Amino acid sequence: MVESAALKSRFGNEEGNQFPLENIPFGVFTNPTTKEKHCCTRVQNYVIDLAVLEASKVFSGPIFSAMEKPVFCETNLNAFAALGPGARKEARDSLQNYFGDGPECEYALDESSIFAAAGIQMHMPMFIRDYTDFYSSKNHAFNVGCMFRGPDNALNPNWTHLPVGYHGRASSIVIDGTPIRRPKGQSKAPDASVPSFGECKRLDLELEMGTIIGKGNDLGNPIKIGDARDHIFGFTLLNDWSARDLQVWEYVPLGPFNAKNFASTISPWVVTPEALAPFKVALPAQDPELLPYLRDTDLHSYDINLDIQIKTPKMEAYHTMATSNMKYLYYSVAQTVCHHAVTGCNMSAGDMLGSGTISGKEKSEYGSMLELCWGGKETITLPNAEERKFLVDGDSINLTGTCKGNGYTIGFGNCEGTILPAHEDAAYF
Repeated sequence: MVESAALKSRFGNEEGNQFPLENIPFGVFTNPTTKEKHCCTRVQNYVIDLAVLEASKVFSGPIFSAMEKPVFCETNLNAFAALGPGARKEARDSLQNYFGDGPECEYALDESSIFAAAGIQMHMPMFIRDYTDFYSSKNHAFNVGCMFRGPDNALNPNWTHLPVGYHGRASSIVIDGTPIRRPKGQSKAPDASVPSFGECKRLDLELEMGTIIGKGNDLGNPIKIGDARDHIFGFTLLNDWSARDLQVWEYVPLGPFNAKNFASTISPWVVTPEALAPFKVALPAQDPELLPYLRDTDLHSYDINLDIQIKTPKMEAYHTMATSNMKYLYYSVAQTVCHHAVTGCNMSAGDMLGSGTISGKEKSEYGSMLELCWGGKETITLPNAEERKFLVDGDSINLTGTCKGNGYTIGFGNCEGTILPAHEDAAYF
């Protein structure tokens, strides 16, 4: 339960604004004055150039004072994230003090660091070298399993013993607002004897959370479950776009490949564990009990309200198609980090782990169109009477995530993408 009242900001307090002093997310933007890419944060309706504040010694704690080179003038957050949780907490405390509105705040703010958020160009917050997508929502795994294997065999035998995952494609992860080209590929219709090549006809979204790794580990040295959270820098929204007709044909026996590698969208802000701490919720006990290396004595997730919004070319505004919550995960994020590194796999700053689609038990809480239309057997009817089973060209999808505190809201910004037609180069294809 969130009990503390909202902190007072020198920029004022809008209760519905996603970026109060309790948030202090981290991102990367183009400074409108210098035209340079720098690390930044946001407070209310203002984006703050952290490189400017670093140069003026706003970060005066012991970790930053001992640093030999600045980190916020970099074009991504990797160097800062690699410093570990101590530096992140120190920076967060400094920023809350600097922008807080209290009797001790008599100094003038450095105006050269402050920009109105409207119109700011945001960039990928991290250089993501590696990306792994997990399958951590039991409701989603059960639903998909029912479609293909029936309820008696919905979950594969390994699912309740380990976090199932696959290595995704880091190079095609894009920032909020990037258009998504409909992919082409090989698929096989259920009534066809041979496969064919063409554009994806079952283009889908996946409502996920992305975990960004901060401090890494050396090759050959596993990350213990009790230490896993020290390696987490923060979280983003994640839409892992999926070509379902390509996926069902290609995934046996090694899992998704081209069905997932064409694009994944993340929100521009990395929200820290400290910002989400008041919204921590316990996860249900896991049955059967996991092997000792995966037993999380602090088994929890976060109460983050997640929305899937759609806007078709015929709609003037977004419509909420489904809602979910990060608390519907079965495996904790710490368990996915621990399992990923148990072989000695080396994790690096900026690596991202996807949660997998997060679905609740109710149909209105399903995190993909595959579930909402139940494999194409049902129709999704929108408020303007349009019907969908999967996405058509021109559809825009936006994911949002918010936590409601006592007089404040924590959010991630938007995670939006619009579907473009497939590539038209007939000679190539």
